[in-house]
Amino acid sequence: MTRFKELDPILHSQLRLAVISLLMSAEVAEFTYIREQTGATAGNLSIQITKLKEAGYIEVTKSFRNNYPQTLCNITELGKEKFTEYVNSLKDYLSPNP
Repeated sequence: MTRFKELDPILHSQLRLAVISLLMSAEVAEFTYIREQTGATAGNLSIQITKLKEAGYIEVTKSFRNNYPQTLCNITELGKEKFTEYVNSLKDYLSPNP
């Protein structure tokens, strides 16, 4: 039996992990803010947000503000749990106890 837990493949992507990390502190963030913070292209970010949404880690709300489209992302309870599990798994890799 292996000691190390398998890392969550949804979060084991640099951009998806960055999105979840931002949402862990902000809980809700606008698409443009996430794009600016991550440096991702709009297309790539959109794809990764869709993957997080399909996994149930985030919720996405689309609306209009001053006649401009606005996309808000917020982390779900499942997303918070999965992020915490991921971080704890990484800690096991960094500090293995024999």
